[in-house]
Amino acid sequence: MILKALWQKKASRGAAILLLLLGLMALLGPALSPYSYKEQLKNGEGEILSHMPPKIPALRFLGIAQGRSTLTDRRLDYLEDESRYPAGSVLEVQNRRVSESGLAYGDVVVDYYRYMKVEEGRSFWFGTDQLGRDLWTRLWRGARISLLMAFLAVAIDLLIGISYGALAGYFGGKTDLILMRIGEVIQSIPNVILCTLLILLMGRGIAAMILALALRNWVETARLSRAQFLRYKNREFVTAAQALGVGDGRMIFRHILPNAMGPLITSATLAVPGAIFMESFLSFIGLGIPAPEPSVGTLLSDAQSFLQTQPHQVLLPAAVIALLMLSFHFLANGLRDAFDKKEEAES
Repeated sequence: MILKALWQKKASRGAAILLLLLGLMALLGPALSPYSYKEQLKNGEGEILSHMPPKIPALRFLGIAQGRSTLTDRRLDYLEDESRYPAGSVLEVQNRRVSESGLAYGDVVVDYYRYMKVEEGRSFWFGTDQLGRDLWTRLWRGARISLLMAFLAVAIDLLIGISYGALAGYFGGKTDLILMRIGEVIQSIPNVILCTLLILLMGRGIAAMILALALRNWVETARLSRAQFLRYKNREFVTAAQALGVGDGRMIFRHILPNAMGPLITSATLAVPGAIFMESFLSFIGLGIPAPEPSVGTLLSDAQSFLQTQPHQVLLPAAVIALLMLSFHFLANGLRDAFDKKEEAES
């Protein structure tokens, strides 16, 4: 019933399909490229192919991703020098002007692959970064790393938060008071400061990032779990199970928790884009996983210096982050509506 209601909403259906496609690209995308995520690519003369523009031969008829680049403020009397501009590399000259010394200057549009003497038939779909590494491979591997860290962090949130909140809500009284006050103390610490201190203490790495993302967010899950247990623990089916002698552990995890999972699943779905955003932010300020391993945040951090000259290096990872966050939000909204309809039908 929940899946049917979820699939009936166009926004949720589109979000689920988009997440599936992004997940498949994160898994399979690096394998579609012949280049490694950490390999420095060079031409036949041994020159590093840094900042190569995107080139996708299959999209040539659309006039995009053709491997072109504009070299600004170049002397036009050098255009005939094939040591500077190999044959066929110059496509167009724009903004011609003559300096006070009488020399002609202009912006030269070139086929950058011929300009850099790249072998015929060789192309980089998303271009290369400043160190000559293939951005297609790095982007999808980075998306895989970011999703992996986000899902593991949310799984830890759920494991700790649900158990903690279940104990507080089910037993109530002093147990509830003590546990929730501890949670409030932890939640009062700013998230960025807590994550930064943990990473500085443990060192940069995937494990440290996962723990940093999960260290504080479980408190919100615990509060939601507590509220759900307070809602259900006095229902008739719980009273009947207690009359039959069902133990506390079985009561919590077998009888109450399955009925309380709707809002928790919705909350977990919303927590994934939050974890991705926090990972991206920490990577952007230099606290992410160490090089050469990429994440979406490290790609943004590396490309920020080249926003004006190589905007695609920023726009591509930014687009992946935006699509992931929007998709998870639309999916969470659909799940919330589906669980609400289920509760209305049961009541």
